[in-house]
Order: sequence, then C-alpha cells, then structure tokens
Amino acid sequence: MSDKATLALLTGAPSSGDGPQWLATVRRTAVEHAERAGLPGVRTEAWKFTNLNALKALEPVAPRGTAEIARPASFGGLDAAELHLSNGTLTRADALPHGVEMVSLAGPDDAPGWVAETLGRIADTDQHPFTAINTGAFAGGVALRIARGATVERPILLLVDTQGVEGAAVATHPRVLVVVEDGAMADLVEVHTGSGAYVNNAVTELVIGKDARLGHYKLQAESGEAFHIAMTAALCADSSTYDNFALSTGGRLARNEIRATLDGRHIEYRINGGYLACGDQHMDTATFIDHAKPDCASHELYKGVLADRAHGVFQGKILVRPDAQKTDGYQMNRALLLSREAEINSKPELEIYADDVKCSHGATVGELEDDQLFYLMARGISKERARAMLVAAYVDEAIDHIQREPIRDAFRAAAADWMQRHIAGAPAEGGV
Repeated sequence: MSDKATLALLTGAPSSGDGPQWLATVRRTAVEHAERAGLPGVRTEAWKFTNLNALKALEPVAPRGTAEIARPASFGGLDAAELHLSNGTLTRADALPHGVEMVSLAGPDDAPGWVAETLGRIADTDQHPFTAINTGAFAGGVALRIARGATVERPILLLVDTQGVEGAAVATHPRVLVVVEDGAMADLVEVHTGSGAYVNNAVTELVIGKDARLGHYKLQAESGEAFHIAMTAALCADSSTYDNFALSTGGRLARNEIRATLDGRHIEYRINGGYLACGDQHMDTATFIDHAKPDCASHELYKGVLADRAHGVFQGKILVRPDAQKTDGYQMNRALLLSREAEINSKPELEIYADDVKCSHGATVGELEDDQLFYLMARGISKERARAMLVAAYVDEAIDHIQREPIRDAFRAAAADWMQRHIAGAPAEGGV
C-alpha cells in the first residue's frame, strides 16, 4: 500500500487516460509501481544511508506559474544555446544548432516516433520509486534528438529552476530525453537552481547510438531548503562514448543517481564528479554500471568535501555479466573531511561473472595535511586561505576530467565560488 508521501508527490499528476495510448500505458504502469512501493526507507538497501523522514513529512503542492531564469555567474561566459525549465515548464528555447531537434514534453500528443519509442523505456520505474513518480507525474520537460552524423559544436545549456511557495513545498518533476543517433556528437550542460522549499524530482533518459558521443555535465546548486532527487539513465551502443560529470553543491538533501547499460562493444563510459557540502547538508551519490557486452571500459572518480555537520554518501556498483569479457572498469571515491562532525558512508562494489577482466574499486577518507597547511602559511598565506587553496586543488583532480575546456572552466568557477563562500572565510573546526 502506498504511503501518504507518495500520494502527495503524485498530486496533480496527469490522468493516465490523457494523451496518446503509448504515454497512457507508460504512466499507468509507473503509477502502479509507485503506489505499490511507496517511498524507500532506511531498510531499503539502496537508501540505507539516506533518511527521507523530512521529505515524507512534507505535503507538496503543484507549482504556481513560472519565473525568469538567470544563468549562474560561473556559466556567464559559456557560449551555448539555452533551454529553460521553470517549475517544470519549458519557458525558453533558443534557436538550436543544426542537427538538433527539440520537442516539448508539456503536451506530447503529437510527439514524433523517436519520442514514443524511447520515453519511459530507459529509466526503470519498477525498482526506483522516485523515477516512477516522475514518470506518472511529469507535466513538462524537453526531448532532444541529435541527428545521425551531426557534430554539434555549440553546447546546449539546460537551466532547470524551481521556485518554492511560502508556507508550502512545491513538487516538480522535470523530464528530459536525449537521443543521440549513430555517429552524432553533442554536449549537454544541465544546471539546477531554485529558491525556497521544494522537491525537484528529475529524470533524464539518454540513448547514445553507435559511434556516437555525448558529453553530459550537471551542476546541482539548489536552494538550501530543497530536496533534489535525480535519476540519469543511459543506454549505450557499440563504440559510443558517454562523458558525464556532476557537481553537487546545493540542497538540504540531494541524491544524484546515474545508471547505465553498456549494450555494445568498445564503449567508453566515464562518470566523474564531486560533492561539496557544509552545514547540515546531506548528499548521496549512487551509480550503477552494467557491463553487458565485451571490450568496454568505464572510469569513475568522485571526490567529496564535507564541512561542518555535512553527511556524504557514495554507493557505486559495477556489474560485469558473463559475456562481458575484456571489461576494464575503474571506480574510486575519495572524501575530504574538514570537520570532526562531518561524516561519509562509502560503499564501492564489484559484481563480476566474467574471468578475463580488469576491474578495481576503492574508497579513501582523509583530512587536510598539516604539513601542506604549514608550507602555505609559512609563505604568508592565512590559514583560511590556505585551506581553500588545498581544497580547490583536491577538487580540481575530478574537474580536470571534463573534456571541453569552456565547460571545465565554468565548473571550476562554480567550485571556486563555493570555496569562497564556505571555506576561505570559515574557521577550521575540530582542529582540522
């Protein structure tokens, strides 16, 4: 039986009888899954380190209207075509580069075949209640198709903004679908912001065709009162490349989940990122890589910085199926604790059913080195500034994995802004 919180998040969801038959079927199945499962608790293995009681206590309401969205300052110099989703509704769409087709998901009655064939088919609703809720409740979003063989030089910048309502918690369910056809190349930059208290339950589905490349970069800089629950699900074909980077700095509670099936040979799959938390923030990163075919490589590096009473979670799993010989998988989570009260739960995992593979995983937790601090302070640098410099250098190792320099510079600026606000002027806690 569904719990009250699940029903609240589904409030205002489109009727499963609305729209085309294919969409009605997808919605109806998702709602059944959501109502049967309810929201996960700490007894659910995948959520054992993330307590959702504060979210379950909310009584979410539908968003009211839209608002103008401004780029974060760190992305001000990025030359990109912009798409805006305000409170889940598409409010701005620049002219997109040649080879890119866009469809609004606000009313997909006449959606083209590529949308009907893929929307709701990549992100699983059976085992993932929030994905099921999004699928049953989304009332807007955007679908993008990169045409076969197209090389899109200019990035697409998707700004997703949510505005809370005084005295209530807004719930939005933005939906994004990206289909990169065979031989195509593109970059998508996704930025989540907002103000006030709200739930942003986002789902992004990706289909990456044969010999195709997608760079997908995400900044989560939500309101300090927000709950950010996000699912990214990718299906990769032969000789494709998926390059993902995610940086999380905002939210009261944030969970970023990335799942992929490597359903072809010679795939390059890279998911790297960082999480920067302070105060009482809770940040959960969950990844799952399904090596379903042979001769594929995956690389994963996540670096966390936790100050004050912040709590970080990293759960990463690599599955290597029996036929996936010659798999090369690497997974590492490193956490830097800047306070005695900060906490990290890390659970890297390998599940291997093939014998000719090269896979490794690991996790480290540490503090700033006193010798390094002393070295900088001996050269006239204040302790606070020295701490910020060392933390920035630590995070840069992950940011350096971003392939395109303008996008890399924007994320480096976003991380530097967080350092300036939360580290450079903050005294060390607990003697760290």
